[in-house]
Amino acid sequence: MVSLTSAGAVRLSHECGFELAGVAPALPTSDAEEYLDWVSRGRAGAMGYLTDRRARLRQDPRNLLPAARSIVCVGRLYNTPHPAVADEYAGWISRYAWGEDYHRVLRRDLERLAVRMEEAAGPFDYKVCVDTAPLLERSYARLAGLGWIGKNTCLIHQGAGSWFFLGELITSLDLAPASPPPDRCGTCTRCIDACPTQALVQLTSARHELDATRCISYVTIELRGPIEETLRPEAGRHLFGCDICQDVCPWNRRAPVTADAAFAPRNYAPPLTQMSALSEEEFLAMFQGTPVTRARYSGFLRNVAVAMGNAGKPELRAPLERLAGSPDSLVSEHARWALARLPPEPPSNYERI
Repeated sequence: MVSLTSAGAVRLSHECGFELAGVAPALPTSDAEEYLDWVSRGRAGAMGYLTDRRARLRQDPRNLLPAARSIVCVGRLYNTPHPAVADEYAGWISRYAWGEDYHRVLRRDLERLAVRMEEAAGPFDYKVCVDTAPLLERSYARLAGLGWIGKNTCLIHQGAGSWFFLGELITSLDLAPASPPPDRCGTCTRCIDACPTQALVQLTSARHELDATRCISYVTIELRGPIEETLRPEAGRHLFGCDICQDVCPWNRRAPVTADAAFAPRNYAPPLTQMSALSEEEFLAMFQGTPVTRARYSGFLRNVAVAMGNAGKPELRAPLERLAGSPDSLVSEHARWALARLPPEPPSNYERI
């Protein structure tokens, strides 16, 4: 058995399939107070898991593992090649949800990483985290040298962009931490300018935040009730999530792509008419094992109705009328709103006389 260094932990992380890896200290970060301030101003919307007692837990990794000393932070690339979609009758699903649910993939490989590290260092205490744990993972990923937090609030790596899932292995090992890289967004504001709902807010020249209540990802995934009417037109044909602020980021121009079959694209631009006709069983079967089921059947049909209204095609009137007759009030109300956005029906021959 040999002792394990930070470089060794990074090497093992790469061998376990993580393109990015680094080590951060398991100590509170200066971002913790900013996070609590963000929560107190209602920026998290109705996401209770960000605002309840777990908000305070995020202040210190030792709340999750009392023996914690170091955090091995990793990034898994999920960018995949895909053809351009010009179909005005199709919806859009965020890139992160095209393939298998990333929680399973990252958790499996983080557990494998822990085994490999124990082979080198001997037994130690650890906890696997994949965004469901109350941990400020972007902050620790930055401290671990994986990238800087951009104006779009995503972690950006200079050579690989932002199409990464983050995961953490909180450990009782004493590993030397890395250094955070400099912020390289400069004066660029493309993400802010491109956001249809102005969800990216500039607080100071050096500090930006996301108003989740205005974010298309939030309203199409996390929001369980009606979408605010002023936001509906700006949601376009997004059925689940939004990638606009990452699509326009210059650092993603040459972002590498993954060959991992787990993230191969499927159902990323589904036909709106087909989606509107799905039964709940068909919805669950089509998106089984992907993040899309998080929107729930009712929320997904709500999003489909809004997307059809924004598509504005007369051919979508019949499927929208079916949704307007749904016993689910959330779906029917959004379908009625969408119907009002379609061009008026041409008069019949009788009406022309």
